[in-house]
Amino acid sequence: MARPDPLTDPGLRPQPNASYDAWVRAFRDRARSRGISNATLDAAFRGQGYLPGVIERDRNQTEFKRSLEDYLAIVAPEDKVIFGKRLYAQQRSALSRVEARYGVPANIMGSIWGLESYFGTKRGQIPVISATSTLAWEGRRGRFFESNLMNALRIVQSGDARPAQLKGSWAGAMGHTQLIPDAYQAHAVDFNGDGKRDIWTDDPTDAFATTANFLAKAGWRKGGLWGLEVTLPSGFNPGSLGRRNKRSVDSWRAAGVRPARGGKLPDHGAAAILAPMGLGKPAFMVFRNFDMILRYNPSENYGLAVGYMAGRLAGGGPLVASFGPDKYGMTLQDRKDLQKGLTRAGFDAGKADGVFGKKTEAAIRAYQRAKGLPIDGLPSRSLLLKLR
Repeated sequence: MARPDPLTDPGLRPQPNASYDAWVRAFRDRARSRGISNATLDAAFRGQGYLPGVIERDRNQTEFKRSLEDYLAIVAPEDKVIFGKRLYAQQRSALSRVEARYGVPANIMGSIWGLESYFGTKRGQIPVISATSTLAWEGRRGRFFESNLMNALRIVQSGDARPAQLKGSWAGAMGHTQLIPDAYQAHAVDFNGDGKRDIWTDDPTDAFATTANFLAKAGWRKGGLWGLEVTLPSGFNPGSLGRRNKRSVDSWRAAGVRPARGGKLPDHGAAAILAPMGLGKPAFMVFRNFDMILRYNPSENYGLAVGYMAGRLAGGGPLVASFGPDKYGMTLQDRKDLQKGLTRAGFDAGKADGVFGKKTEAAIRAYQRAKGLPIDGLPSRSLLLKLR
């Protein structure tokens, strides 16, 4: 997923805000009282400031707003899987060494790497000090972001990173596997032995080890699966869905739940069944290790995407079940074709990923206006036929 460029997005460049400035002055006093030096504060805050764009992003997180189908189309499309397999193979030796120490499978770490930074190619360019201080000032999760700001300063003071290296996502997540400063301070590892816990440079080894250390400490069960895609029997009770409804695998077998790719259900302890888009769509059995992935990011869509990408990196195929047509009667391929058709006709619909957002809606409206059609910005099969 493309990350915002702070050089072109005005919301990600420092803007005047007297209230924010007053908050920072008070924060600097608190930081000094906790051992942060004036030199560190001056260096870290130089050139930093209030970023309104990070507040907007905090309130519109993709993994919580999108359906699972859309989310997978964004974070794990086929072209990314193909690209990721090549980068994963290049790092297989480092990943295997980390797996041997911490017990977290290489493909799980590789999947998190892929989702968080597009396999290290998009590590983020938003200054962490600006992002965390803006969100701490804003206050919705003020205590959380102030803690991360304080730990970002400790990273600078310890010498693990220079202030200029502290760049990442809108929420202050950094490096190859997008660790927030709190998680870095608690779990960072100097795995390659160069004297620094370095998650920022081109070598992702320390980031892999830090992420594995995080999951291992959270309670990752070595040798256990995160889960798998399953097929549910006709008449399955939707009330049995959800992570709170864990049962033994034997109980699920007796209820008619089967692996989507055939064979026998593996038994890795109590399991739950998830069907995020309802019965008749892709469904998954998830075990304890799935909950450990959610410690990294609490979105179930994120956890399922990590499991899906991990399977693809290990040589597995796409989902067996189809998501089917959406509420407009269109499949994912139909939606991609609609976007391609709009762009081909001179109405830029953005990337043809099958995920409709503001740009696709604007393109539909512009097309409808140009053709004298009712303007509602909604996709339809009739519109698709006009564009073919």
